[in-house]
Amino acid sequence: MQDNKSRNSGELTDIADAPREGRLLCLDPGTKKIGVAVSDETQMVARPVELVKRTSWKNLVEKISELIGRYDAAALVVGLPLAFEGGETEMSEEARDMARKFSLSLDIPVYLHDERLSTYTARGHLWKTGKDGEELRERLDAEAAAVILSDFIETRNMLVKRSG
Repeated sequence: MQDNKSRNSGELTDIADAPREGRLLCLDPGTKKIGVAVSDETQMVARPVELVKRTSWKNLVEKISELIGRYDAAALVVGLPLAFEGGETEMSEEARDMARKFSLSLDIPVYLHDERLSTYTARGHLWKTGKDGEELRERLDAEAAAVILSDFIETRNMLVKRSG
């Protein structure tokens, strides 16, 4: 953990400025648990990693800091749960607050990314591989984080390509 020595200002960073190499860590925040995914160094593939149980903020920051170190992550992406039509929800506010706090606590850039339909897409991926019941529930949030991260990378790449 960074003991309030972060270089970050608490402002979230523009997706177009995201690092184009190095691993990215992604969180799919929920009220009781958080799905975690990571990309490879070339940011070609995102894979589910694990579930983190939400307890205290201190424990969460320590666990995410440990994962950032373990994977040598260059940036953190936090899924932003918007309503289907694009409006804010109670969980949107929670995700924004979480991302802001991570930005203040960590020494890497933090991004928010729309996660609409990520759980639905993740469930479809798991069904196709024969997962159902308890196994599906255990893997769903981390798989959703991988879906969010894949979409983040694709969206960032399109923005960079358009801008030159």
